[in-house]
Amino acid sequence: MNILYEEDGSFKVGSIMTDNTSSLQIESLSGKRSKIKAANVMLQFTQPEMSHFIPQAETLAADIEVEFLWECCPAEEFGFEDIATEYFGHKPSSLEAAATLIRLHSAPIYFHKKGRGRYRAAPPDVLKAALAGAEKKRQAQALQARMTEQLIRFELPAEFRDHLNQMLYNPDRNTLEVKALEAACAATHISAPHLLHRCGALPSTQDYHFQKFLFENFPKGTGFPAIELSTWDELPMGAINAFSIDDATTTEIDDAFSVEKLPNGNWRIGVHIAAPALGMPRDSDGDKLAASRLSTVYMPGSKITMLPDSVVEAFTLSADRVCPALSMYIEVDAETLDILSYESRVERVHIAANLRHDTLEPLFNETTLAEGRLDYPYAAELALLWELVQKMEIGRGKADNNTQLDYNFHIENDHVTISNRRRGSPIDKVVSELMILVNCEWGKHLAEHGFPGIYRTQQGGKVRMSTVAAPHQGLGVAQYMWSSSPLRRYVDMVNQRQIIAMLRDDPAPYPKNDTGLYAILRDFDTTYSTYNEFQCNMERYWCLRWLQQENIELIEATVIKENLVRMSDIPLVFRAPSLPEQLPSKTRVQLAVTGIDLLDLSILTRYVATLATGDGIQTEEDADLSEAESAAPEAAVADIATPPAGETAC
Repeated sequence: MNILYEEDGSFKVGSIMTDNTSSLQIESLSGKRSKIKAANVMLQFTQPEMSHFIPQAETLAADIEVEFLWECCPAEEFGFEDIATEYFGHKPSSLEAAATLIRLHSAPIYFHKKGRGRYRAAPPDVLKAALAGAEKKRQAQALQARMTEQLIRFELPAEFRDHLNQMLYNPDRNTLEVKALEAACAATHISAPHLLHRCGALPSTQDYHFQKFLFENFPKGTGFPAIELSTWDELPMGAINAFSIDDATTTEIDDAFSVEKLPNGNWRIGVHIAAPALGMPRDSDGDKLAASRLSTVYMPGSKITMLPDSVVEAFTLSADRVCPALSMYIEVDAETLDILSYESRVERVHIAANLRHDTLEPLFNETTLAEGRLDYPYAAELALLWELVQKMEIGRGKADNNTQLDYNFHIENDHVTISNRRRGSPIDKVVSELMILVNCEWGKHLAEHGFPGIYRTQQGGKVRMSTVAAPHQGLGVAQYMWSSSPLRRYVDMVNQRQIIAMLRDDPAPYPKNDTGLYAILRDFDTTYSTYNEFQCNMERYWCLRWLQQENIELIEATVIKENLVRMSDIPLVFRAPSLPEQLPSKTRVQLAVTGIDLLDLSILTRYVATLATGDGIQTEEDADLSEAESAAPEAAVADIATPPAGETAC
């Protein structure tokens, strides 16, 4: 005797070997013997042959009209053999009964299973809703299939246009669009960004990276709401004419300098810092706006400012203006250039000139200083400052001949120019040393007066932020805070509020153990790292664009460690897996460029030759790069390819 039985949600046939009442020993078509429960048996049959039974039953089931079968069903629960009798109009054969069972089982929308071989017809309202849902699902599947086919042909479906950023940067895998995209990526073996780029969905590869940053960090856009600045008391007028030194593109001019001969023959050097804290006290609308951004975001060719243009314009130290400023004056011995005293004021200062790097550096450099050439504006003042800052640098125990290069990116009409300048030039040292001075001294004065601030500390080679004054070993100072760039960094503005309150004998805006100060420290540290990472990634992007733009096929690079190399002409660090093993550090090699991916920010190269064998001694910067690279995935090497100017930056 043969049986039809249910197992794991499907129907199978077998012949009975032994009947143990509650269980059966059966043999399948393949000859395999197994034990099944008697309750799983749907029916017994002798004809047709076991091998033909299910195929013939399925053929017969396909001819049964589901809608008519549903109409034949009673309202209450029924067995499949009962409804087979009703449908066929006679006692069903084994094949007819099996066909009815298969049809009932295959239409769960119409027939709800209540037990083995037992069903109940879906109520009309339930059936109507289920059919509507099934049709909706069918249409969705058809839409998904159509979108997948379009993507495979590198055509962008119209449904994608309003969701591109979401799909690229935070895809919801439950949506049809993302399911279609994933299916197309699997079929084409291309990542989602590359596939959408092939479909013309990305305006440019640069836009892909920029929009990703905006999506993650500026979800509401980069615009500013209208804000009103608070008023402040009339400030005394400083009897000096100050000048600033900045890059040609700088609009947020935070600092300026003055040099004055005192009646006693000594020099009085003034460092003047823009004072936006005067117009944006704690918890004002302007303060909340600055706190939401925490820093200006820099990238080659553009920036996203921390403050609106109207606020920057109100406080930037532009030429031919009288501006509110937080000033520190130092009296310097005319002969020895020793610093004799410090005095800080909140005042108005006249900005006589904005000196720019591109025009000043050819005039004010080590060569012209050595030759005694002082035939340019503010030459005497700059020469004095140069002598002073060299003495200050030696006093910190940090005097050296810095050979590290800084790179400048100039983007015009999508064309990139990359230039370099040696770090530690007279311009750099004048600005950086005077900024170190005020940041160190104001930090010291705050601590002495019991005012908390946000400090930068370095001990054991690790730089961190703290609300307590502590040494910065890298700079060689007892304490160091950021307070000289309040138009560009929020912590500088916070510290400026504390300094102004200290000078005026007012209560500290942020008293000791203020939880708000700790929150600012935490949020700024995280955000500033994110902004720096973005800047480094965009510099890496433009380095790769420069290679393409200049049609560079062969490049020279220097080994940092193992297969990590740095290009000689531009600030690009990457892995070169084809390098011979165990090349010492500082070995110069020639590589052939075999591929550049502007979406992944990657470069593929092939080893060509060794140009010069290195000594294997890593610089401090290269050691930091190696350590960071070993602790991070390859993609993160971009984050450390062009480190910022360091703690000496203003």
